[in-house]
Amino acid sequence: MDAPMPPSASRISLNKHLFERAPDRLRHLILDIARAAKYIHYAIRTTEAGLAGSRNQFGEEQVKLDVLSNAIIEQHLRESRLVARYISEEQKDVVELSPEAPYSVVFDPLDGSSLVDVNFAIGSIFGVYEGEVIGKKPREQVAALYVIYGPRTVLVCSSGHGTHEFILNDVGEFILLREHLGIGDAAKVFAPGNLHAMVEDAPYRSLLEAWLQDNMSLRYSGCMVADVHHILSKGQGVFLYPGGPTYPEGKLRHVFECGPFAYLVDQAGGSSSDGAQSILEKEITAIDQRTPFIIGSKKEVERVCSFLGRV
Repeated sequence: MDAPMPPSASRISLNKHLFERAPDRLRHLILDIARAAKYIHYAIRTTEAGLAGSRNQFGEEQVKLDVLSNAIIEQHLRESRLVARYISEEQKDVVELSPEAPYSVVFDPLDGSSLVDVNFAIGSIFGVYEGEVIGKKPREQVAALYVIYGPRTVLVCSSGHGTHEFILNDVGEFILLREHLGIGDAAKVFAPGNLHAMVEDAPYRSLLEAWLQDNMSLRYSGCMVADVHHILSKGQGVFLYPGGPTYPEGKLRHVFECGPFAYLVDQAGGSSSDGAQSILEKEITAIDQRTPFIIGSKKEVERVCSFLGRV
């Protein structure tokens, strides 16, 4: 009698899944990024979450895990020999690696890192382009993914053939959890960022009142990876971070936060907007570019834009 198969033997690995959905070089790059995420997963559980005594390009204090995560990702991108350059939220300039390589990678190494000390979920965000990044639009990404480090470590990825979810198992391999995540047109939950803007922005205040009148549920953690993952996981919802007095163009970064999420949500049937145009069609003009951001269920994204008076 044959021995029973181990629990994960029948599961599809990230590598096997990508064989059918990405050219070999892109598949290898995504696997290298996933490998970096495993080291970050380990670092979160073993590294002191104190301040590093430095600031990133936006003047925000860096925590030790921010700096460590950035270094881990850089090492894996450098060793891949597939990345010509990368753009990180934690560094001021474009970093050149292998000039003749085919890809550029944009990333936020650790979104929500200020939540580590309260043990909330946090994450890493990545977008992949062929050639240069500046002057392109997020629709031109050839892949995007994020990793959420919570009670379970999960990777969500698209290379242009739907959005798929993988879980890190006990032997350190990402295996397929759910294929073809989908987002419905209508939303039951909302995640509102930048509530300070509500004081001076009457349309935003009216929008929040409308959500409450409609008995929609509030789901907001302060980590965009977790909040957008909630939408993808539940198959509906809306997240927004509008502009305001402090951040007229919004606080979120177009290149390595909003662009990758717009790609992933679009592949799942949702949509995104800055209030006037799709994030996917918004040209990248600078690495420090900010944008208002609305993302999730199509009908709710349209309603948000209508309430805010920008369509």
